[in-house]
Amino acid sequence: MRPDNLNDMPSLCSDQAEGLRRLLARSSARVVAVVGARSGLGSTSVVINLASAWAGAGKDVLILDEHISQNNVANTLALKPRYDLLNVIRGDKTLREVILRGNDGTQILPIARAMQTIPMLRESERDKLLELLTQAAKGADVVLVDADAREEHSVCASLSSNEPLMLVLNGTAKGITESYATLKQMALQNGRQNFDIVVNKVNNECEAKAIFDNIARVAWQNLRVRMEYMGYIPVDEKLKRATQLCRPVLEAFPNAQSSVEFGELAQNLIHTKMVVDEEVSGLARVMQRLIRQARPINNVVSAIT
Repeated sequence: MRPDNLNDMPSLCSDQAEGLRRLLARSSARVVAVVGARSGLGSTSVVINLASAWAGAGKDVLILDEHISQNNVANTLALKPRYDLLNVIRGDKTLREVILRGNDGTQILPIARAMQTIPMLRESERDKLLELLTQAAKGADVVLVDADAREEHSVCASLSSNEPLMLVLNGTAKGITESYATLKQMALQNGRQNFDIVVNKVNNECEAKAIFDNIARVAWQNLRVRMEYMGYIPVDEKLKRATQLCRPVLEAFPNAQSSVEFGELAQNLIHTKMVVDEEVSGLARVMQRLIRQARPINNVVSAIT
């Protein structure tokens, strides 16, 4: 449903928040990984604003940030991280000192260096990594991963086919090409056969669905990969302005069209993509798989300091 005028926006956003509260009523940590072909295509923005939508619905959200660049989640929110999970594994800092918190209560844990050094960790350190991530996720309703598809040791590389992975497909010509290349790489190297898609930086939903239909057809014909349309994020000056203010658009401009679409995207994911394992939490299961897959490197000194 789209509002006919701006006066309808506040009630629509309130209805979305109430809908999310009802849908998330059964609390159990759920993991959703979000990936983009590269920095600048919108995956970090999607993660930040999905987290804001769920936090607005009264849920505890943890973001695991796999990006080491200046455009990662923490820096985008002007939180300026000084330490990360690797410091905790090494005993330099505590988890409490490393976890950052956004204005909406969302917790952010920088994990990029820890993920990159998994092959070089001793068995005891790998056990500690798993223990720390499980501890960080304790009490969270949703764990969002801003995943780095370019890293071999990434959460998205260890997901099973029934664990949600959302690819942010940029609507520009270059973005479409890069996104398809990433999809192809993950399909061929990781055996990924299902992708959820959000189309970013388009003018309207008709344009988004046209782009989605084209790439979905090519992906099925060439790779036998299935894609599911989850929503779109429009080109929106309010979203750009919110990024400049280092805030989620849902917080800075709740009536903006991009805020409405992020709310709908959050609801779509809750309706169809939340997978819960009652015996082993989703995050622990994924990390156990990732650690098993990593090949230990003996007698190597990490260049990461």
